[in-house]
Amino acid sequence: MHLSQLPVPANASGIAALRWALVLIFVMFGTAKFAAYEAEGVAGIATHYPLFAWMYPLWGVQGASNAIGIVELATALMLAAGAWSVRASVVGAAMGCATFLITLSFMLGATIWEAGYGAPFLGSTGQFLIKDIVLLAGCYAILIASLRRAGWARG
Repeated sequence: MHLSQLPVPANASGIAALRWALVLIFVMFGTAKFAAYEAEGVAGIATHYPLFAWMYPLWGVQGASNAIGIVELATALMLAAGAWSVRASVVGAAMGCATFLITLSFMLGATIWEAGYGAPFLGSTGQFLIKDIVLLAGCYAILIASLRRAGWARG
């Protein structure tokens, strides 16, 4: 059987696979934010980052992490609902893109190279953040597909 004979267009099944993989990732990451080990790990990077630093004096380490977790779980919910609602899909994919653009921007101020080796040897922070490039690409693909499905973009 040729791909063109599949009951669902190949690009639609690819977008569906991306959608559900990202839903799982956002659920797992978002849920983890409610645990102390993850809250401490995030605080190690986020307490000195201008977009997040303000949350720590207000809510503390766990409260800030909980807020981030709520946003990640909301993103998962919108991406999941996007399987049936194009508007939810656009919102969820845009939230995902924003999430990964923000986390990738941590690379601008963080030490990402392994001490003593430099580029291209990523240290633990660089390894933690670099995966977000492909996650951003997945959210972007869903966003573009959703905008086209809604008739808000050509192509």
